[in-house]
Amino acid sequence: MRKSILLGLVLLTAGTVSAQKMSKNKKAVIESVEKHKAELIKISDSIWALAETAFEEEQSSKVLADYAERNGLMVTRGVAEIPTAFTATYGSGKPVISILGEFDALPGISQKASPEKEPLKAGAAGHGCGHNMFGTSSLGAAIAIKELMEAGKLKGSIKFLGTPAEEKYFAKVWMVKAGLWDDVDVNLSWHPGASIEADVQTGLSLIDFIVEFYGQTAHASADPWNGRSASDALELYTTGINYYREHILPSSRIHYHIQDGGQVVNVVPDYAKLWVRVRDPKRAKMLPTYERVKAMAEGAAIMANVDYKISLVSGIYETLVNRSGGEIMQKNLELLGPIGYSEEEIAFGKAIQKATGKPEVGMDSEIHPLKETEENPGGGSTDVGDVSWNVPNINLGVTVAPKDTPWHSWAVVACGGMSIGHKGMVYAAKALGMTAVDLFEDQKLIEKVTEEFKMRKGEEVYKPMIDGPPPIGDN
Repeated sequence: MRKSILLGLVLLTAGTVSAQKMSKNKKAVIESVEKHKAELIKISDSIWALAETAFEEEQSSKVLADYAERNGLMVTRGVAEIPTAFTATYGSGKPVISILGEFDALPGISQKASPEKEPLKAGAAGHGCGHNMFGTSSLGAAIAIKELMEAGKLKGSIKFLGTPAEEKYFAKVWMVKAGLWDDVDVNLSWHPGASIEADVQTGLSLIDFIVEFYGQTAHASADPWNGRSASDALELYTTGINYYREHILPSSRIHYHIQDGGQVVNVVPDYAKLWVRVRDPKRAKMLPTYERVKAMAEGAAIMANVDYKISLVSGIYETLVNRSGGEIMQKNLELLGPIGYSEEEIAFGKAIQKATGKPEVGMDSEIHPLKETEENPGGGSTDVGDVSWNVPNINLGVTVAPKDTPWHSWAVVACGGMSIGHKGMVYAAKALGMTAVDLFEDQKLIEKVTEEFKMRKGEEVYKPMIDGPPPIGDN
């Protein structure tokens, strides 16, 4: 009993110390997020239920933009020739701090807010990457900063960017090209995850392209010699890719998805199509692999005696790490402390882990020390990378699902539609807002973050890996 009392006193003391270290403006951020919490959860749940995919997020975008407008931010819709992209700004002059907000879903992983696999609608999309929370939380942080500016507590400009199509086409590349970060001093971003951390790891650069083969139809039995098979070329091409895997760098990745391999068995197909993706932690190392994989398409076409076409879809840079920014974020995470969960939430998390074959340990919401930056961390890719090559970027990850949860899966969808996800979303809004306060209040922090940005970028000139306008309607 005495040990329990002592532990309680220690925890209470720790909380009091954190409260004493927190400035009035940071307390105001927390109060603002709490004030808007019910509405933010409602918005997140609305986007979760809508589950709209790349460039089709009309309603999700509108929900966020309308809420920004109702809260006094100046909204510009349809930026960068993308109907679902928008900006929401407040204030004037420097510094300009931007916050990213995503809201697109993934196809085919519809799921109820249940720890057992059960789609809301079979075959429909679902938020398996938590973007319903991403955009909502970031907007909550921007509104908190707007309220501080309105009260005369902060000077400068806050800029929320509603960024669609992160999962497929990487819309931020077109938004960067349109100059939407040209006036920004520092960008803030976060991503739903299974731990809380100031993210100082890079991601993988990648390039996406479509390969199409054009042949000649014929009867597959009566006169196949009169046909030239596009699917033969496709198979030869994928065979070449698979043999090539042995000879690429261990850090590189090649993926493909066959989109059309012919329609019926008794016709020599005259058309075949596949989507190809090449990745590496460094764009400079990824590009030679890309060129080689492109050349294989010509070889496959020659062998099958067909024509071919390669069309660039999009490409993104690896994320440019900023440890100086990570240190600022880390201090705010330590001020906030871990997320607490109810017995019901812990049980839900363990049920998710059981259903996905993971150790039943629940959520990891502790505040761990800032990690060392890895040279080749593996993992995924994000168009936040392109933003990070144009403006200093500070990244955050926050727990919205149990430890070891498979990402891009129904399990993340389930957590994002209930209180485990809600708590992570609210926490991220506070951490982003508090970090923005630091930047607005201390120009030297901006200078330090900018100095590291310039050092890491070096002499490399950013070149967007896109060709033409955004592929609206290509889904």
